[in-house]
Amino acid sequence: MSPELFIAAGGILVAVVVLILVFKAVWRVAEPNEALIISGLGARRRGDGLDSLGFKIITGKGTAVLPGFQTARRLRLDTRSANLQVSCVTQQGIPVHIRGVVIYKVGDDLTSIANAARRFLDQQDFMTGAIHELFTGHLRSIIGGLTVEDLILNRERLTSETRASAADEMSKLGLIVDSLQIQEIDDETGYIANLGKPHAAKVAATARIAEAQRDQEATEAEQVAAANKAAAWRDAQIKQASYQAEIDRAQATSRQAGPLSEASARQEVVVQETRAAELEAQLSEQRLQSRTQARRRQGVRDGHALPGRTRCPHRPGRGRGQGDRTACRRPGLPGQAGRGGGRGSRTAAR
Repeated sequence: MSPELFIAAGGILVAVVVLILVFKAVWRVAEPNEALIISGLGARRRGDGLDSLGFKIITGKGTAVLPGFQTARRLRLDTRSANLQVSCVTQQGIPVHIRGVVIYKVGDDLTSIANAARRFLDQQDFMTGAIHELFTGHLRSIIGGLTVEDLILNRERLTSETRASAADEMSKLGLIVDSLQIQEIDDETGYIANLGKPHAAKVAATARIAEAQRDQEATEAEQVAAANKAAAWRDAQIKQASYQAEIDRAQATSRQAGPLSEASARQEVVVQETRAAELEAQLSEQRLQSRTQARRRQGVRDGHALPGRTRCPHRPGRGRGQGDRTACRRPGLPGQAGRGGGRGSRTAAR
């Protein structure tokens, strides 16, 4: 490449750098929480009713500022806070000490920004002191017409009246109040503490009564629970004793079942043996009667009767043929000495 081209390229590069530096030196951009106040040659604002300001207000965008001919300064629009500590006297003549906080900021409209710029542009740190003095005076004025009871029971009234009273001054300063809070009200005489004592005593008495009632209810509930527990234990013991009695009876019955069954078996054996003996006796008697009848029939067929049994006249009440043979013996009859008398002797005796 030729030297002329290098020189041309270097010149273009230098020009671009110079333009960038000039642009950065001239161009100013307003941040979202601030306003640019531009004053100097050609900085008069036109077309929005603020021609008499003599400076230009820029918010939310950028503008060119000619170095040496114009000046750009920044006004903060973010929130600020001021702590209030006010000593004053109420309508009742009772000294009180008020502590609170004011949260404020520069208004977003151009009029508020212009008013704040005229007053605080070079001394923005003094805004808090001005707000403190402003609200201190209004609080003293309003609290002087209120009682301590009003201050305690209706703080919203105090804050609303204070904001309404300071609204005109705040508008002139270009400021708006976001919040005003009364944090604490103290008195050195103990008036506020004495105000709460009757109610505190009443509440304490109510609490003691309620606690005593709860203790009584708890005691009654514990007694009822103990009684129910005792009744349940008693019922359990009764049921357990009943079950144990049934178990004992079942065990006793089980233990007696063997001997009872043996005794029943023996009794049945005895009964059967008795019945068998009776049957045997009956059969023997029947056989005896059968043989007797047969012998009688045989004797009839042979022509003579069988010797019968006579009732002994000397032993009444004995059955036929069952008398004592010795008692019926007659003297002088042979064969009466014994059973050997034979059939003839018994026939003669008849």
